[in-house]
Amino acid sequence: MHLRRSRVLAALLVVSLLSVALLMAGCKKGEQSLVSYWPKADKERVVPKPAEPPRWPLTGLDAPSAEAIKLRVVSVKIENSAAARPQTNMQMADVVYESVTEGGITRFNAIFQSQSPDTIGPVRSARLSDVYIVPEYNALFVFSGASSTVNARVKKAGIDNLSEDAGISYPFSRSSSRSAPHNLYLSLAKLREESVKRKMDQTQSLAGFTFERVSSESTSAITSVSIPFSTANKVEWTYDAASKTYLRVNNGKKFMDAATNKQISARNVVVVWAQHKSASQDKVGSTTYEIVLSGSGQCAVFRDGQRFDGTWATDGTKPPSFKSQDGTLIKLSPGNTWFQVIQPSVNITMK
Repeated sequence: MHLRRSRVLAALLVVSLLSVALLMAGCKKGEQSLVSYWPKADKERVVPKPAEPPRWPLTGLDAPSAEAIKLRVVSVKIENSAAARPQTNMQMADVVYESVTEGGITRFNAIFQSQSPDTIGPVRSARLSDVYIVPEYNALFVFSGASSTVNARVKKAGIDNLSEDAGISYPFSRSSSRSAPHNLYLSLAKLREESVKRKMDQTQSLAGFTFERVSSESTSAITSVSIPFSTANKVEWTYDAASKTYLRVNNGKKFMDAATNKQISARNVVVVWAQHKSASQDKVGSTTYEIVLSGSGQCAVFRDGQRFDGTWATDGTKPPSFKSQDGTLIKLSPGNTWFQVIQPSVNITMK
């Protein structure tokens, strides 16, 4: 039994030696052969990053196509006296600027691109602040009424003017439910038809805002901000955590949209301190201002229930950007934005 086992082991040894000899015979002198039973890997597998969907430049929200975001922006001057409220379809504006006119009353410059309401208004007269705002968005400009000084500055700035002052009537209509001059409304579809007829550009490449899709933390949690534009116009924005928006109150009353019968809301509220230069006086002695919205100044950005302090800046050819004191960008939350433009001496209060 023992002898038989020894013969078997000897036979196995011979087979092993012959196998090694055969493998070595297949190699050139000085080479060794290594056989691996692991799968061969030429390179690591690379998974391509999914392409980002097209997004509206002024809201950061998803757009239906890359072509859609090239649609020309429309800027509409909208009244904010008591007789003008509630306004129609301001909630559908991507961006709204609010600033003081005469007698402490404020007026809006509402900017539309991602949504196209059929009716907007009431439309009122332009101010010198618009000569700064409109070129930053390369917008088609709509208003009704302006001083000779403002009309001259609009022309000098090369703005595409689609106002009643420019002799345009087709996109406008008067509402019988209100008295003049608080009853002029705009059809945005007809306005675009008019702009085509007048051979104005229908597309543009717009440098938009920078957005942050995941909220970052700030040092200041704020539930409301009060902005005293004047004794005649006090505004408060209160944060609603459920909708992640700020709800607007004007002079103690909810600020409503006539088209929806809902309170106006904003995803971002940006307080902008800007130079107000006395430009002229109206018939009753109230001062009108040239509000300088190019260059830079202080700002406070409110989003997601938080406050971010910093500076705003623009060279006048694109919308403003916002930076904190350490130079990092302050980004907006995707959605609509309201700019509250006030004098450097005005203080806001927060809770």
